[in-house]
This record gives sequence, C-alpha cells and structure tokens, in this order.
Amino acid sequence: MKKKKLKAVLFDIDDTLYSTTEFARRARANSVAAMIKAGLRLPHALVVKELTELIAEFTSNYDHHFDKLLLRIPKSSYQGINPVVLVAAAVIAYHETKFRGMTPFSDAVQLLKKLKRTNLIPGVISAGLEVKQAEKLLRLKLYTLFDPQALFISDQIGISKPNPKLYQRACRDLNVQPFETMYVGDNPLTDIDPANQIGMTTVLVARSGKYFYERGRTRPDYLIRNFRELSTILKKHFRIKV
Repeated sequence: MKKKKLKAVLFDIDDTLYSTTEFARRARANSVAAMIKAGLRLPHALVVKELTELIAEFTSNYDHHFDKLLLRIPKSSYQGINPVVLVAAAVIAYHETKFRGMTPFSDAVQLLKKLKRTNLIPGVISAGLEVKQAEKLLRLKLYTLFDPQALFISDQIGISKPNPKLYQRACRDLNVQPFETMYVGDNPLTDIDPANQIGMTTVLVARSGKYFYERGRTRPDYLIRNFRELSTILKKHFRIKV
C-alpha cells in the first residue's frame, strides 16, 4: 500500500480503547446481585436478561433503567420492600463497578504513549453524551495522552455518527485534510463507513475474532486485533516511529 503523510490519528472510545461490552456486562450483573441482596425475589439470570432487553430498547444513555426494570417485573417479587431501596442498591453497585473495574486495553495505553512522542495529533471522535464520554477518558486515565483540542463528542457538537459531517468537522477544526487523518474504531457502520466516505485512512479494531465486514458498506484500509498491530502499520506504511 502506498505510503501517506499522516498528521492525525483519531480514535473511537467504546470497545476501542476499553471493553465497554465487558464492563457493561459486569456492571449490570453486579447491580442485579445488589438488588437481590436488598430483597428482590427473582433469579439473577432472569433479571439480568430483562435489564439487558430494557437497555437495548431505551439505550444505555437513559437515566432510569432500574426504575423501568421494576415496572417490568412482577410487583410480588419485591412486595414489602420500598422500591427506591432496590434502585439505590443497583445504582451503588453500578458505580462501584465503574470506580473499580473500568480499565483501558493495556496495548492502547502503550500505543497512545508512543503517539504522544510523535508529531501526530492524537484525538477522539466519539458518539455519546459529552460529560459521560469525557468521564470515560478521565476515569481510564487516557485524557492526558490526547491533544485537548482534538476531542470531538457528538452530543457536544450536535452531529452524531454515522453522519460523515462529524468526521469532516474534526478534520476542519484540526486544520488537517481527511487523507492526512487516520480513524480507528470497532464498528464498520458508524466508524469505518463514514470515515471512508470522506477519504480518511480507516482501521477496524476486531478483538477476539470479532469481525464485522458483512455489516459495513465499505471495508477498512486495515484490520487489526490489537494495537501492537497498529504500531507495526504506522511504522511500515507511514514511517511513524512508534
């Protein structure tokens, strides 16, 4: 592949810099366990299944998952218990999981530290609520590894994925051309397709054999399973010393 001049490398956050999927699984399981400990009388697996279905319907950014959960399960399962206690127990368990168990992929940290020593602009293009996504970068201890002017969060900008205007906005604000920019993400539809549409170099992160070619309209320029492979690509194809 022909070598290109890169000026910026931008990353998705969720399931790219850390395992959002695994964190969510553990947090939900712990929350349900806390509700049962507080008196909920239902099997753990059944409640987790109902909670997972509810989140799929209302999205992860909805603020009242546990309140809604109590509307969907038999009232007899918590008869005699103030429902607010069950909700509070679930919320506490969720946040304790977040405090203790949200960690970045170690190879992501290693690569970002190396990128910080280059002339490249390291940044983020992420879909989600602005404070929630910023919290993730701080909690993961990754914020200082990015250029503070290169954080583009859809809710803050008013443009969300997969609208290619979000990616164009990032390039314009950073004063770089799309062909001078690499975008790294895990979702072919919302990360790879729009970035390809404006001419970015695209990298699909497919950890644990998680390939999604059939879901995207376009193919990434590179497919990787970890960031060590991305480091090799940057050295070999872009002459970046990382």
